[in-house]
Amino acid sequence: MIDIMFTTPLAAITEAPKDYVNGLDTLWVLLGAMLVFWMQPGFALVEAGMTRSKNSANILMKNFCDFMFGSVLYWIIGYSLMYGAGSDFIGWEGFCFIGSDSNVPAECSFIFQTVFCATAATIVSGAMAERTKFSMYIIFSVLTSAIIYPIEGHWSWGGGWLSAMGFHDFAGSTVVHLAGGAMALAGSIVLGPRIGKYGKDGKSKAIPGHSLTLCALGVFCLWVGWFGFNPCSTVAATGYDNAVSMSHVFVTTNMAAATGGIGAMVYTWLIDGKPSLSMVCNGVLAGLVGITAGCDCVDIWAAAVIGFVVSIVMCFSVGFIDKKLKIDDPVGAVSVHGVGGFLGTVLTGIFCNTAIDGVECSVGVQALGALSVAAFTFVVAFVLFYVIKKTHGLRCDKRIEEEGLDIYEHGEACYN
Repeated sequence: MIDIMFTTPLAAITEAPKDYVNGLDTLWVLLGAMLVFWMQPGFALVEAGMTRSKNSANILMKNFCDFMFGSVLYWIIGYSLMYGAGSDFIGWEGFCFIGSDSNVPAECSFIFQTVFCATAATIVSGAMAERTKFSMYIIFSVLTSAIIYPIEGHWSWGGGWLSAMGFHDFAGSTVVHLAGGAMALAGSIVLGPRIGKYGKDGKSKAIPGHSLTLCALGVFCLWVGWFGFNPCSTVAATGYDNAVSMSHVFVTTNMAAATGGIGAMVYTWLIDGKPSLSMVCNGVLAGLVGITAGCDCVDIWAAAVIGFVVSIVMCFSVGFIDKKLKIDDPVGAVSVHGVGGFLGTVLTGIFCNTAIDGVECSVGVQALGALSVAAFTFVVAFVLFYVIKKTHGLRCDKRIEEEGLDIYEHGEACYN
């Protein structure tokens, strides 16, 4: 202290509080980026556990590619389309654009948004598991990170038309999860079900994954990662107001996850006679997806309601999509992320409390925003997958699917 008082220039002392604040805010956002990145192994474990062991290496490779290609393509073009100056529908600030400094350095904001982009692409991987050509999946992943996700993200987070209307999606129930779920639905429809999934009578046949242990561990990883996904989206950690805000987001996020798991357990116990671990895993994820839009502006009790309701609807949706619509989604990505993201976004309009964070939103605008993003991402992904199917082929050969993608696509297996 004596050294500071007598040897430090007055200008440096004046600037110190600002530097201190910026440093803590930057550390907070970078911590969030690391936690959200931790969701990548979480998704990998969930998807690998819920599918058969003969396809595990393929699952893991797709998750690696989502982040590897996503990091590069989002830097080259994606970030500029999402956050660059432009119109209400698309940004454009030149290639390799990473923004400008705010309370945190531009590169800090960029890496935080990069991990969000990779998450949106990864959601699709599980829905198309066990039957997709690896090379064709890479094409989809590249275009998602470079174009599809950035365009719809610009509408809400880049100052686009949804933002102007008052649409509220704090951390991505719609921008990330509903978009991923809609693209997963498009891919599953174009791709068709796995061999043996539906009998000649049209009835659905269960194809169990090879490890519920991996699945459960993956969900725990995702639960931890969500504490970066939501709370760190405050992008500020200094000052009492920010401390209150990020603490509130932590609590609402955790509460929705807990009641989501409880909802799935109650549902399966009542309907099937036994509580299902796999559905509880998806229930926790559905609760997390549902609360992500309004975690900053709903009461704790409302977060509990959102998590529970979204989980119950997700459980019903899984059966409806599988048995009624005959759409094969091995990990339930469409129900968890698509249905959960839509419902959570709309419920934010119902339960939003302006006294908490000053946020105002309406059910109508929330529904419009969710439907717009879902329609855009579904249509674009459907066209993309259909073109790939008709040109290079989207689905692997029957023999490869039956014997497993690991050896034929990658020349190695996870289990020997």
